[in-house]
Amino acid sequence: MGSSSSLSTRHLALVLSVSLLFTSSSGHGHSWDPYTDKAKMIHHDGPMLTGNVKLALMWYGDCGKDIKNTMRNFIKSLELPGKDHLQPQVTRWWEVVESYQVMMPGAKPGKSPKIKVEVVKQLTNKSYKHGKVLTLQAHIPILIEELTKGDANVLPVIVAARDVSIQGLCNGKCADHLLTEDPKPRPYIIVGNPETECPEECGWPFVPAKPGSKGPVLKPPSGNMAADAMVIAFASALADAVTNPMENGIYHENSATPMGPAAVCKGIFGPGAAPGNPGKVQTDPKTGGNFNAHGNKSKRFLLPAIWNPATKACWTL
Repeated sequence: MGSSSSLSTRHLALVLSVSLLFTSSSGHGHSWDPYTDKAKMIHHDGPMLTGNVKLALMWYGDCGKDIKNTMRNFIKSLELPGKDHLQPQVTRWWEVVESYQVMMPGAKPGKSPKIKVEVVKQLTNKSYKHGKVLTLQAHIPILIEELTKGDANVLPVIVAARDVSIQGLCNGKCADHLLTEDPKPRPYIIVGNPETECPEECGWPFVPAKPGSKGPVLKPPSGNMAADAMVIAFASALADAVTNPMENGIYHENSATPMGPAAVCKGIFGPGAAPGNPGKVQTDPKTGGNFNAHGNKSKRFLLPAIWNPATKACWTL
């Protein structure tokens, strides 16, 4: 994993204050407009995650089978296309993420090598052992250790139940890719649940946006708002983690914070997207669910736009 086999590749401390518990660490909504601003993704000399990306998932709290199954099906769909071969496929979305390898030193011309993402470990914590408010400094490192047992070759993913709050999420970010602190910083992903935590921010476009916004409210393709919204958030964080695992890889550098492939295109899901309007997407004639990607086992997903290195612009399926 990574430019070598380990996620612990470069030294970089990430300092986050506990005082930010219910505020955003991103500032994207205030300093970046994905509909008008033009991103410039640059390689900053650090590694990407390549080869096999092994995920260790922790379901913190009672996440429910719908969320678990939907997220796991999405992960499988990154590599396994649906047998019905309906287009477009989740695999096509992931190919754009894989194409970031062309920006790395020594990259060979032609199609980029595959990056295989697989779940190698899962752990469920329904006892709320560390409470229902998780901070990045006090709780997340402990959860990562419990989950990985010190294995540096896995990428930890902490998924929250509806009654759990994670520091740094909700206002501006619904999932995030971060680093643990010294002495051995390692990347990890946190995913919030929008059922009760800021549904207008993190449940959109499956719930109405903030008052004053114009645009349609979409129907979740799986029938579960939280599950499908969490796939959107997780997909964004995963793309950012693969292209910029140690915060010195490939990203757009703006005045607030480095922004990855999905962050610079936030809020765009199809052609014609505008503030409060996700854009044109497909509708399942049987369920009415809205989607833009077909996946494994005939599952459908709504995936976020990402910056495409080939076109140097936001791209959707």
